[in-house]
Amino acid sequence: MATAQQQADLDHRPIAPISTGRAPRPEIVGADVPEAPYPIHLRGAVQKGFGRGSKELGFPTANLPDDSLEPLTSMVKTGIYFGYAQLVPEPGESSPFQGKDLEVLPMVMSLGFNPFYNNEKMTAEVHVLHKFAHDFYGHEIRVIVLGYIRPELDYISREALIDDINTDISVGLRSLDRDAYSSFARDGLFAL
Repeated sequence: MATAQQQADLDHRPIAPISTGRAPRPEIVGADVPEAPYPIHLRGAVQKGFGRGSKELGFPTANLPDDSLEPLTSMVKTGIYFGYAQLVPEPGESSPFQGKDLEVLPMVMSLGFNPFYNNEKMTAEVHVLHKFAHDFYGHEIRVIVLGYIRPELDYISREALIDDINTDISVGLRSLDRDAYSSFARDGLFAL
């Protein structure tokens, strides 16, 4: 298995398999208890991305900065992952975020080249499963990756991509709904 970093170091972008339809998917992924290399802790200031997650797909994402990805890219392959995330405003800073916005929340994350959009650069895009009223560019996000959902795929249509993202969300939520996983919502990485 080539790690995400090994794939990023190639002279060419890897070719992802094409998803041609709704193949059966497992409802839960991962062992009953997270296994190595998980959990993987990440943190960094949210970067501006391409703006496609929210505008084109309806799934806003928080892009992690490149310098925060090494713990992830050195251990795992590209694909879709699940875990928890928390938006953490700077102490003493006036913030539009309050209540649920600041809680530890479930997330699904894409790590890779987004073959549907032919990205040349690897990104990590976290979709926090909560409706935020404000953008959070520049604010710190803390992430715990707990498991792998599926490989990165290319799609025959935007609708097929959206269908798969919705399935990823369901699989991620079901996978987190186990004691050994839900306990990570109280991990020391998070500001509780």
